Amino acid sequence: MTKRLFAMSLAGLVAVAAIAASTAGASSKGDQLVGAGSSFVSPLVSQWQKDYPAKTGVNIVYSPSGSGAGIAAITGRTVDFGASDAPLTPDQFTACKGCDQIPWALGGISVMVNVKTNAHAPLKMSGPVLALIYLGAIKTWNAPAIQKLNPGVSLPSESIVPVYRSDGSGTSYAFTDYLSAISPAWKSKIGVSTQPAFPAGVGAKGSSGVAGVVSKTEGAIGYADIAFAVTNHIPVMAVKNAAGKYLTPGLASIGAAASTIKSVPANGEMHIVNPPKSQPKAYPICTFTYVIVPEQTSKAPLLKKFIFYALTQGQQFGIKLRFVPIPKVVLVYSEKVLKKIHT
Repeated sequence: MTKRLFAMSLAGLVAVAAIAASTAGASSKGDQLVGAGSSFVSPLVSQWQKDYPAKTGVNIVYSPSGSGAGIAAITGRTVDFGASDAPLTPDQFTACKGCDQIPWALGGISVMVNVKTNAHAPLKMSGPVLALIYLGAIKTWNAPAIQKLNPGVSLPSESIVPVYRSDGSGTSYAFTDYLSAISPAWKSKIGVSTQPAFPAGVGAKGSSGVAGVVSKTEGAIGYADIAFAVTNHIPVMAVKNAAGKYLTPGLASIGAAASTIKSVPANGEMHIVNPPKSQPKAYPICTFTYVIVPEQTSKAPLLKKFIFYALTQGQQFGIKLRFVPIPKVVLVYSEKVLKKIHT
């Protein structure tokens, strides 16, 4: 499965060969690119930071400051590129004055937990129940709604501590996009936002902050890119999809969700939360993440070469972190947008 998924990311290599040729020799010793934004994608970017300079001599400096901060930074041109899991709004596109958003990574949002039970498999969770937990309506782990999803499991009576992102976050955007799709109560009371007004729980900055609070707090539940759960050894829940299957985020289940994308809109915005029941193997909380770049920049040759690398060779580093290589249809779109960047 892994080989097949990685092959998907390389399928467009021929199509983008012209970009590689046009940027060949664009770097020199001492060159660097500075980026900021999405903490969701930061585990993958950190792998690129180790590999890319060795191949090109170009340093990649990246601050996982959150999607909101990344959008602000590239809008103000204080960085060379921004990164966000939340697609730009029309107003943000206008404010950014000639920016493009390019899908460059694909992952799943895990529901991490710190609760002691007798279960030998991941605890089960449904979207409506998850929404009620974050609305503050379900307060203890042994609540009937959770027990019903987990028959035979001994659930403690301890309080649930919902943990959420306190900063502007594309992960929060995708998480609330899912909750809004699955729960009318969530949609009407909170809705979709990069910085929603969570009515219950504890806030933490960045995905690493959420993972840290969950790992140290008994009874906690939190959301973050699956890479943070994997690297911090935090248990995750199996979330019920539209077909009634309970799944954790992995290469196969995230790839199944991505297979629902048949075309990419002109602005690149895609939503793959709560895939239809025709995809029984699809994990229901997945998101693309975007690199945001100005169409005109003095760093165009360096940016094009780096983003080309990220879209192709760089995808292999996501496998162990459960980032799924982007599908061919998305890769083709991304390379077309990449051609628009110029000095």
